[in-house]
Amino acid sequence: MKYTQFIIAILICSVLILFCSNNLNAQNKNNIDSILSKLTLKEKIAMIHAQSKFSTPGVPRLGIPELWMSDGPHGVRAEISWDKWEHAEWTNDSITAFPALTCLAATFNPKLSKEYGISLGEEARYRKKDVLLGPGVNIYRTPLNGRNFEYMGEDPYLASKMVVPYIQGIQQNGVAACVKHYALNNQEKWRTHINVEVSDRALHEIYLPAFKAAVEKGKVWSIMSAYNQFRWQYCSHNEKLNTILKKDWNFNGVIISDWGATHNTKQSALYGLDIEMGTGTDGLTHSLKNAYDNYYMALPLLKMVESGEIEEAFIDDKVKRILGLMFKTTMNKNRSFGKMNTKEHHSTAKKIASEGIVLLKNNNSFFPIDTIKKIKIAVIGENATKKMTLGGGSSELKAQFEISPLEGIQNKFKNATVLHAMGYSSGPSIYGEIIPTEFDNKKLKKEAIEVAKKSDIILYFGGLNKNHQQDCEGDDRKSFELPFGQNELLNEILKVNQNVGVVLISGNAVETPWILKIKALIQGWYLGSITGEALAEIISGDVNPSGKLPFSFPKKLKDNSAHYYGELSYPGDSINQYYKDDILVGYRWHDTKKIKPQFAFGEGLSYTTFKISNVGANKKVYKQDDKIIITTTVTNSGDREGAEVIQVYIGKPNSKVNRALKELKAFKKVHLEKGESKTIELQLNLKDLSYYNESISNWELEKGNYTIFVGNSSQNIIKKLNIIIK
Repeated sequence: MKYTQFIIAILICSVLILFCSNNLNAQNKNNIDSILSKLTLKEKIAMIHAQSKFSTPGVPRLGIPELWMSDGPHGVRAEISWDKWEHAEWTNDSITAFPALTCLAATFNPKLSKEYGISLGEEARYRKKDVLLGPGVNIYRTPLNGRNFEYMGEDPYLASKMVVPYIQGIQQNGVAACVKHYALNNQEKWRTHINVEVSDRALHEIYLPAFKAAVEKGKVWSIMSAYNQFRWQYCSHNEKLNTILKKDWNFNGVIISDWGATHNTKQSALYGLDIEMGTGTDGLTHSLKNAYDNYYMALPLLKMVESGEIEEAFIDDKVKRILGLMFKTTMNKNRSFGKMNTKEHHSTAKKIASEGIVLLKNNNSFFPIDTIKKIKIAVIGENATKKMTLGGGSSELKAQFEISPLEGIQNKFKNATVLHAMGYSSGPSIYGEIIPTEFDNKKLKKEAIEVAKKSDIILYFGGLNKNHQQDCEGDDRKSFELPFGQNELLNEILKVNQNVGVVLISGNAVETPWILKIKALIQGWYLGSITGEALAEIISGDVNPSGKLPFSFPKKLKDNSAHYYGELSYPGDSINQYYKDDILVGYRWHDTKKIKPQFAFGEGLSYTTFKISNVGANKKVYKQDDKIIITTTVTNSGDREGAEVIQVYIGKPNSKVNRALKELKAFKKVHLEKGESKTIELQLNLKDLSYYNESISNWELEKGNYTIFVGNSSQNIIKKLNIIIK
């Protein structure tokens, strides 16, 4: 009886919530229509372009407030001056720096993505931001892309599953997420003008799914356009892309241009751009040409509407969308006050960092290192001390604190003698410039070798950093190998001491010619405020690593799909770029072309062992409305707790179209105590196996035989199942 009453109560609450939600939406629509009728054309035009670097104006006479935005996929950016690209030098804008989105993707844990979004949204709300410019979901196509660290890897399914809870977490605080960069912004080199040519099939199967999920499942309130062109129209006012977004996906939010990504008044009006930001780089400070009233969607658009060249209805649609966004954010009377730099936020940042760190090699159980032993540990490498919350372009952060890897090791290994040598220096982190180092790198290398000689264990912290032409906005890396002479330094260290574990701090894959010589390798990402503590807990074994790579590590650059086809495929000829790899991006390329990667998508080791058994499917033959349910038993057969990620890939042998050997279609992270077993289910819809048929401009589910691959990485498949779709 009590159970029945409980169910009835839940149903009543659900109906009331739905009623209130519908009533509120209707009320907001009425309010929007009422406000629109009171706005002058000039006031409407003012609302659709910037008034400062990061704000758009309201309408004071009607009580409509300004709309304030901030960069922030990994934390809320420090305050920027009204008209200049300079810090405002506030003293109260230091924040919690969360791990980069590559690390979040490596957790393969959507629940953590929700926590990330909630915490970040709370900090944005406390800082009185209405729109947070993130997350980024551009597909990892080349390891040279300077901005890959801001994105969620090479697989559209993984990115789709991770982006939705992130958005929901941010927006429950009354702050709009702004998913970026829509679309095909897969490199920084020539990003402001390069014209991307890609098939409709690759567009829909690889490069758009995460954006689609953000709109249809995440209900995101805003989207940021990309800089580049697609089929000779800039993405900010691209007729095809924005038709897909607003009509095919029914996106009812706001399209915001990337800063300076608008190029045409008429196309902006007709092809879907709602807010123009950053046109010209100096605002009011240098010339009338770049003043806000001279933006493409400012006075030039006003004149076109007044002359009858553009219908006012196009402006009304933009203003309605902006007002709709405002009622959810800046005019939302019910949103919380937010909070910043709390213990809960630090805890969330640490959990994400810990679950995202990936153990890639561990010969003779080099890791974990016993904290009780009285040994000499050499911590070598600039990345052991370099602040990684600084730099990187617009994702730079002013963190309240940042625990370095060296600090983390020193605090964790109290019984050890921790020696430190910088080893190399990259120079200061300056956006858009390469500043030579003031250090003598020959001297630094010599000091590192001397430290290595007298140590029992060497922890080498290297990789990339957020300097220009590294993991940084504005340009791509110039080389796949480790920069700043690190390969030579590592080889010299290995000559005097072979007990070396490497920790790569980066948001990109790097070439690893020394991989056979070292004992162990950790991919450590950019981990934010709690970097050193999270790494030390993995290295010491206090936390068992469970991260999985969200992208492939090719052995050499030519093994990557974008680079295989030569310069026209990447980086283009400075005018055009052709995605000749089509749908075969990342592991799809490696699998289908039988090019073995150095480390595979989905790969990651643990300090315990897992057994995957009893893999089965609910049916052998499926009809189109059926669901595929995969069951498997996962057993922790080792001697400590840990977590494994079960991954389900689907392939279509003898397809009538070119396909990848297999594609990720489901995954689940399973936490197990030592000796524990769990039987889990992974479910997918048959429509998820469809391909984009260009001849009908729609998705098609091909009938016939399919193969289900179940494993714990794209290269480590435990079981194959054959099914039939009729």
